[in-house]
Amino acid sequence: MAILDSSGIKDSRDVHDDRLCFLEAVRSASLASESPSAPSWRIFDAIFQILTDCNSLELAMASFQLLIELDKHYPRVYLSKSDELESSSSDISKLVVVKEAWSPFNLASGSEEGAAKDSCYLFDPLPVQNSLVFQYLVNVVEVDLLLRLNLYKETLNWSLLRESVMNLLLGSRKLNFKSVVRDCMSILLRRCHHSISNNVQQLRNSESTCCSQSDQNSKVAVAIAISQLEKETCVSIQKFVGLVIELDAVRKEADSLGQTSRFDGLRLPITEFIVEELTYNKDNFAPLLLVFSEPKWKLEIILLYFSKYLIKPSVRTRRSNDTPVDVTLESVLSNFSTTASTKNIVKKVSSDLASLLLAHAFQACLSLIRGPRQITNSTELIGANLLEICSKLISAIKIIRRVDGKLEITSFTKEALFTAAMILKTNA
Repeated sequence: MAILDSSGIKDSRDVHDDRLCFLEAVRSASLASESPSAPSWRIFDAIFQILTDCNSLELAMASFQLLIELDKHYPRVYLSKSDELESSSSDISKLVVVKEAWSPFNLASGSEEGAAKDSCYLFDPLPVQNSLVFQYLVNVVEVDLLLRLNLYKETLNWSLLRESVMNLLLGSRKLNFKSVVRDCMSILLRRCHHSISNNVQQLRNSESTCCSQSDQNSKVAVAIAISQLEKETCVSIQKFVGLVIELDAVRKEADSLGQTSRFDGLRLPITEFIVEELTYNKDNFAPLLLVFSEPKWKLEIILLYFSKYLIKPSVRTRRSNDTPVDVTLESVLSNFSTTASTKNIVKKVSSDLASLLLAHAFQACLSLIRGPRQITNSTELIGANLLEICSKLISAIKIIRRVDGKLEITSFTKEALFTAAMILKTNA
């Protein structure tokens, strides 16, 4: 505890060195030893406290890396075949949860103790350690959720996901879900659209001529490190949002199967909340879509936004969170097939935003069709073959331009049109 409590110690360097020695001792005993043993709860908690409280980049990185390695070596949740399952022909595994294992989350009802008392602070984009803490917590949530999702696909047992860290976290009163999502969007908008090379070049241009070459090199190195950290944080944010979307999709399926109850609570799906935020801040659509790397949920957000203006809402049943009619990219493009319908849409959605969203939707469509991995339900989102989508995209943009003669086509939309035209020409 003296290593963690620096009160009364004048030389901060001594505290820094002691903490580094502590981390190295844990690594040696739990990872590098011939007979490694899992760290105790207090040791895990001490490592996490170093990560959250330190003001040293070296300590932050060292504690972050150690936690990641320990989690891989001593998982909190894993799949295992029971004796009964091993003797049968079934390939379904059993989920094993190590309840005694340390966790950075304390989601016990009514308890205010634990390492992650207030998760909202983790989304502060400024401190380096907070970025690393966020990346680590997303990693913890991801490992737990993906194992449960894979097993759910085999069993369709919602209780596996009901007890996941992500579901418990999102349902906890300690976490303001809407604030977290707003913070995620804010960080993406403010940081992720800047490239590392631009940041470095701006720093070099701002350096005064009186600075030595070594000082300039040091500052450039720091800028590159910070830019890389920001990039990794943004990747973790997108991963976090993607995991919530996957959980929402499973919950919707479980709801349709009658597996959910009032004890599961109510929460607005994250895609609906994002669309709601973007509806009131349309200028954020373009920069936010540029940083989305997952084509499936990029397309889902665009289709959900268009559905607000293309489909009249119908009465929903108590157990249904679906949109009244399934919206596909093909059905959206079909709504731009005539001048009258296009005018009606452009009155609600500006012509420049409509054309840009269609271009992004087409880009996501290409990624889903030609991507290296099979995306579940991608066909349901697209609704037609690629040649039909290409033809309807070109037609839709032409009609939008006819409706709005002053529309300036962005380079991104021009690229989408060129790609669509080339695909049609190649397959003619």
